Amino acid sequence: QYYSLIDAGLKVPTWFGIEASAGYEQNGGSFLNPENSTSGGGLVYAGLSIAVGRGLFIDERRAELRKAQIYQKSTVVEQRLMLNELLYVAGKAYWDWFQAYETYRVYQEALELARFRFESVKQEAAAGDKPSIDTLEAGIQFQNRQLSLQQALLEFRNASAMLGVFLWQNGQIPMELDETTVPIDKSIVQLQTTEGLMLERLDSMVAYHPYLQQYRYKIDELKIDRRLKAENLKPTLNLKYNAINQPVGDNPFANLSINNYVWGMQFNMPIPLRKERGALKLAKLKIQNAEMDVLSKKAEIDYKITASLNEWGTTREQTALYQRTVNDYLGLLNGERDKFSAGESSLFMVNFREVGYINAQIKYLELLSKNRKAQLTTEYSLGVLSDEQ
Repeated sequence: QYYSLIDAGLKVPTWFGIEASAGYEQNGGSFLNPENSTSGGGLVYAGLSIAVGRGLFIDERRAELRKAQIYQKSTVVEQRLMLNELLYVAGKAYWDWFQAYETYRVYQEALELARFRFESVKQEAAAGDKPSIDTLEAGIQFQNRQLSLQQALLEFRNASAMLGVFLWQNGQIPMELDETTVPIDKSIVQLQTTEGLMLERLDSMVAYHPYLQQYRYKIDELKIDRRLKAENLKPTLNLKYNAINQPVGDNPFANLSINNYVWGMQFNMPIPLRKERGALKLAKLKIQNAEMDVLSKKAEIDYKITASLNEWGTTREQTALYQRTVNDYLGLLNGERDKFSAGESSLFMVNFREVGYINAQIKYLELLSKNRKAQLTTEYSLGVLSDEQ
C-alpha cells in the first residue's frame, strides 16, 4: 500500500448544542503525508465541539426535536377531537333511533285503534245502526294507518342499522343491535338544562377548546421555525477541542497529558444574507396568518356555542309546552269519542281528532329528540364530550 488512513470514531450531539466525540486514528504507509503520521499504536482522542455563533441556541436538530415534542402533545389533543366527534355522531344516532322507535309505537297504537273502529263500524252497519258508507271511511283510515306503520317501521329499522355502526366489542368486533333491544322509555326522559355546564366559565372553556389548542401548537411550531431562521442570520463560529494520547501496550491512558491536544476554529458569514432575511420574514408572516386563524376559529366556535345554547333553551320550552298540547289533544279525542258513542258526532270528526292527537305525539317526540341533540351539540361545540368518558 502507498498509504493507509484510518479514523474511526463516534459523535454524540446533545440537546443543548454541544457535540461530544471520541475516536481512534492510525495512519501509515511508504508515501504517507508527514502531517498525517502517527505512531505504530495510533492515537486515541476525545473532545468537544461547540457552536458559539450560529447554532448556539438552536439548530436544525434541536428544532426538529422540539417540534416533535409539540407534535406529541398535538396528537393527544387530536385524539380528544376524534373522540368528541365520535361521541357526538353516536349520540345523534341514538336519539334518532329513540325518535324512530317511539314514532313506530305511536303508529302501532293508532293502527290498533283504527282496526277496532273498523270492526265496530262494520258490525254496527250490518245491524243497521250505522250507514254503510262509514265502513268505507273506516276502512280507508285503517289502510292509511297500515301504510304509516310500514313507513315508521322502515325508518326504525334504518335507525337501528345506523346505531349498530357504533356498537363494538373490545374495540375490534362490530356487534349487531338485537331486535329486542329498545331505547329508554320516553316517560323517563328528562328535559336537560344548562345548569351542569358552568356557563360562568364559558370563556375559559372556549380558551382551552381542543381546536384552539391545536392552532396554538401549530403557532408554537412556527415560532420554532422563526427562531431557527433568525439564528441563521448569525455568522458561523465553531470551536473544537480534542485531547489526544498515544496508547502504550494495553493501556490507552499511559501517556495522557494536558499538553497533547488538537483544537480548531471555523468561521464564515454569508453576505448579504438575502436568503436568510427572506426566510425570516416569511416565517413571521406565517405566524401572523396562524394567529388570525385562531381568532377566526374562536369566533366560529363562539357562534356555534351560542346557537346551540339558544336551540337547547328554546327546544326545552317548546317540548314542555307541547307536552301540555298533547294532553289537550287527547282530551279533545276522548270527548269526541264520547259524543260519537252517544250518536252526537260523526266518524269523520273522530278520525280528525285522532289524526290531530297522533301528529301531536309525533311532534312532541321530535321536539324531545331535538332537545337532547341540542345538548349534545352544545357539549360538542365546547369540546367536552370526551371529558365525560
